[in-house]
Amino acid sequence: MKHVDEFRDKALGERLFARIAALVPRAQRRLGRLPVSRGGQPIKLMEVCGGHTHTIFKYGLVGLLPEDLELVHGPGCPVCVLPIGRVDMAIELARMPGAVLCTFGDALRVPGSELSLLQVKAQGADVRTVYSPADALTFAQHHPEREVIFFGLGFETTAPSTALVVREARALGVPNFSVFSNHITIMPTLRALLESPELSLDGFVGPGHVSMVIGEAPYAPVAEQYGKPLVIAGFEPLDVLQAIVMLLEQLAQGEARIDNQYSRVVPPAGSLLAQAALREVFEPRASFEWRGLGSIPSSGLQLRAAFAQFDAERRFQLHEAQVPDPKACECGKILAGVLQPWDCKVFGTACTPQTPIGACMVSSEGACAAYYNYGRLTTLRQKRSSTRA
Repeated sequence: MKHVDEFRDKALGERLFARIAALVPRAQRRLGRLPVSRGGQPIKLMEVCGGHTHTIFKYGLVGLLPEDLELVHGPGCPVCVLPIGRVDMAIELARMPGAVLCTFGDALRVPGSELSLLQVKAQGADVRTVYSPADALTFAQHHPEREVIFFGLGFETTAPSTALVVREARALGVPNFSVFSNHITIMPTLRALLESPELSLDGFVGPGHVSMVIGEAPYAPVAEQYGKPLVIAGFEPLDVLQAIVMLLEQLAQGEARIDNQYSRVVPPAGSLLAQAALREVFEPRASFEWRGLGSIPSSGLQLRAAFAQFDAERRFQLHEAQVPDPKACECGKILAGVLQPWDCKVFGTACTPQTPIGACMVSSEGACAAYYNYGRLTTLRQKRSSTRA
């Protein structure tokens, strides 16, 4: 990536940390809160995207922030929020005679109720890792005797590519290709978080990748209806720090609006072509189940009736069963921002990246994987203990 060093510049980072330290007490006074040292509550900002969580931990940002500022990870990892029942449906597809299930790599080890896709593959099912849905369509064209199913995952970031491939499959007349859609949308999720009685947030670091597609306008209710600021942010360490500064400036001034720190990549209107493809191919589901958040109305995407022949759920008459998470795993509450990974009893012991119990430890964007991989557990426990003392 050209010019990446300027987004990791130490001197600029120190200036941003100093600005954060100066803004936090001003924001707390505006919010009417005492400092944590005097029994008050910290300012809580949620980074919605798992990519931000990994940046924060990889570069050690969280350990350098004031104790009166707390970053809360959100449910922006599409693999992590996938409920067990949907994983079981993917396994059912993979086990069909003559079927080929194509998936992104980070979904392979997500545990279902009994097995993961990787374990089913080891038993003989034809499960293939692809880099895009176009790879799955190409395979279907070259193997007309096989039923090829693409395991569609992701927010509005990846859904347009699935939409374009479905449209191409219809234009080319590829009869043996279908999509198992688990695509989801960001705004119903943010509404669910804002209306959660267990969670109190002061602002959001908004997802940069999603915003490349949808732009700024869909986030307006966060500020207008709920009175919370949101700043769309990039994924380099200075991007995240600048977004935090922009949020604190709004809080210190008693304002709530949508800002765009990632303007070098995210245009205000997003990608009109991608939005048009989404509208043509997909429609909102009445409801979709999220791990940790339950069923959220209009949060999932399904193929429209005009593309029903490419809808694996309709084509193979799949039925979803609600399967509870393992009792020892707190992945659901971690995704909802209610708990931190170290609050889970199996984190780092029975549950590791090599032996994951929950999806949060599997995905490259999972919060538990970030906490575990970057070795911040001891430092953060000490910081949290001193904060709550």
